[in-house]
Amino acid sequence: MSKEENLECSFCGRKKAETDLLIAGMDAHICDKCIEQAHGIVEEEISEAKTSDLSKDLTLKKPKEIKDFLDQYIIGQLETKRAMSVAVYNHYKRLLQSKDDKDDIEIEKSNIVLVGETGTGKTLVAKTIARMLNVPFAIVDATVLTQAGYVGEDVESILSKLLQAADYDVDKAQRGIIFIDEIDKIARKGDNPSITRDVSGEGVQQAMLKLLEGTVVNVAPKGGRKHPEQKFIEVDTKEILFIAGGAFSGIERHISKRLNMQAVGFGASLDDDKVDEENLLQYIIPSDLKAFGLIPEIIGRLPVLSYMNPLDAKTLRSILTEPKNAIIKQYSKLFTMDDVEFSIEEDALNYIVEKAVEYKLGARGLRSLCEAIFTDAMFDLPSSDDKQFNVTKEYAEAKLTNTTLKKLRAAS
Repeated sequence: MSKEENLECSFCGRKKAETDLLIAGMDAHICDKCIEQAHGIVEEEISEAKTSDLSKDLTLKKPKEIKDFLDQYIIGQLETKRAMSVAVYNHYKRLLQSKDDKDDIEIEKSNIVLVGETGTGKTLVAKTIARMLNVPFAIVDATVLTQAGYVGEDVESILSKLLQAADYDVDKAQRGIIFIDEIDKIARKGDNPSITRDVSGEGVQQAMLKLLEGTVVNVAPKGGRKHPEQKFIEVDTKEILFIAGGAFSGIERHISKRLNMQAVGFGASLDDDKVDEENLLQYIIPSDLKAFGLIPEIIGRLPVLSYMNPLDAKTLRSILTEPKNAIIKQYSKLFTMDDVEFSIEEDALNYIVEKAVEYKLGARGLRSLCEAIFTDAMFDLPSSDDKQFNVTKEYAEAKLTNTTLKKLRAAS
């Protein structure tokens, strides 16, 4: 028998004839089967280490705890807070799922779509959840996206913003949250599939499909077209939570049509349930998004659908003073930093809310109105000896001239 035929694997003892491949080292040999087994062990160890790192970094709370945290920053919007709490909890439970589970049940992603008027707090909800979970968070604007090969940003640029938020730590970025704002702006331009190229509408939706579902994407960290010589970073999107938000202006028409609100004919009437015509968004279902212009495939990849209630005067009044980072509390802190004692009368607060409702400025408008009222004081008081600043209704009215209000309305 030749010396070569006597060779055997130093790990399992198999003879060379019993193996497909026997690799020689300095004083030992290893067969292909032992290599496969060792590779499996290494993969398992790396995966377990990642899961334990995730459970260490991630502050995961139960849905009720998530909602209680949101309550500190967001007034009202009970249905959205409940839906978001459950979706986020299930998503991160999926990430922490043990790889040793033997039942082969793979939990799918629960991406979210939020529908609501501008200024109702869609971005704030997503931002607050990311802060609580201690995960990277990126806001991207869907209006700048175009189909690959056209002027504008490619869909992959969404991920470069998340990488920046995670300080280019790929593992951290792969469990982050991306908020896609203005998703309604990439709706299909007509009711039927387009026969011409719809490069900033249906084309973008098609490009987003794999991204939302989960795929490995080559991402240019500084944006692809401006720096073509840079190296790409591979990012797996299957564990990234996508939250899409949009005003979907005009979707109420589709909802009212479906609810058959335009009753026709003798004895025609609506259902026994009273329909709240002031807030039709609460009746929204996926088919309304399809009628608006989102393609069915993208709706299927955003399975959690929720809505934001329009803000009435009572809610706007609460937003001014109640949340942890309420607008008035922020201004009070700014004045305190200059040793100015700041106070504002109830009548003045009600006046600000009244103008925000009248001009349909929403929660963002409250900030604009306050800025217009307080700017002169913030300019003068730091240099003056006057260390008290009390805002009355008369003072607010004087600062909010018709010209200022017209400007604010035009900007909203």
